[in-house]
Amino acid sequence: MLWVPWWRVGARLRGLRGGLQAPAESGRRGVVSCIDPSTGLNEEQKEFQKVAFNFAAREMAPNMAEWDQKELFPVDVMRKAAQLGFGGIYVRTDVGGSGLSRLDTSVIFEALATGCTSTTAYISIHNMCAWMIDTFGSEEQRHRFCPPLCTMEKFASYCLTEPGSGSDAASLLTSAKRQGDHYVLSGSKVQACRPRSSPGRSEAVPLLPPQPGPQVREGTFPGVAFISGGGEADIYVVMCRTGGPGPKGISCIVVEKGTPGLSFGKKERKYLQFKLADMVARLVASRLMIRNAAVALQEEREDAVALCSMAKLFATDECFAICNQALQMHGGYGYLKDCAVQQYMRDSRVHQILEGSNEVMRILISRSLLQE
Repeated sequence: MLWVPWWRVGARLRGLRGGLQAPAESGRRGVVSCIDPSTGLNEEQKEFQKVAFNFAAREMAPNMAEWDQKELFPVDVMRKAAQLGFGGIYVRTDVGGSGLSRLDTSVIFEALATGCTSTTAYISIHNMCAWMIDTFGSEEQRHRFCPPLCTMEKFASYCLTEPGSGSDAASLLTSAKRQGDHYVLSGSKVQACRPRSSPGRSEAVPLLPPQPGPQVREGTFPGVAFISGGGEADIYVVMCRTGGPGPKGISCIVVEKGTPGLSFGKKERKYLQFKLADMVARLVASRLMIRNAAVALQEEREDAVALCSMAKLFATDECFAICNQALQMHGGYGYLKDCAVQQYMRDSRVHQILEGSNEVMRILISRSLLQE
């Protein structure tokens, strides 16, 4: 049975308004109207945002420090988020997705991040994996994988970074070799300081007949270690080389949990007025850049890659600077575990590296300028 998000129900907004808290009631008191995060949104987007703010305040923020300290993967809370339609936000509705735009998605993720940045980051990765299967997979694969991903009955992670190539997809070495109607993968994937697992060989699983154009294929994988959902996820979307050098030789293969040869490294351990004005100005500028990029991506504009790269570069740099300044303003108390600002700083810092390091974003931006 497919889950229907609340905004797809006929009386979607009327029955929910009474149960929603305004963003200011979700732990964000004192925000003046000129920097209201709902500025520029339509009425439906404001409702998405309210639900996400409310969920973040009730379900995520009270648990953020405990999840971090105990290194918990909050399965139950994320499944509650999926009941609101947050498990497949921009996945098509025929396989259980919410069918929303990238702009809608950026609004929802920003609101959820006020409750727990790192958990929201994983939810965004899960959504990306579900979208990749929905967009490039066969119909059989879409209907097989997407419904349990949209409900978060199953969790997904994607696998790109390697020890020698970082976030540069064009340089990855993990390979997939065709053996009859099967693929066998060889290589390792890592993130940050995670130890790589031992490479080996594994039995291949059936592969659907090749389809024209981009594909999501199924295979097996001998060695991999991840931060985002590693060991917890049920489905891994693996970037690997099936052709020649460069980006055109890369394919995407789906590997399911329990596949022979799939293994993981150990978990990593995570161990005045003018200032405030500067911080909030950076925050609003970051938000506007992200939303502008989201619209460009949704409209498939030619400048979407450059704008998304700029938004990722600018927002992650500026938001880390905001959190770092906030920690400084808290003094010695700021880096103690019982003060949330230290976690916001650490969680925001990693996004200058994940999903393509900011150095890679600069390469993409400069490449776009030089082409022009």
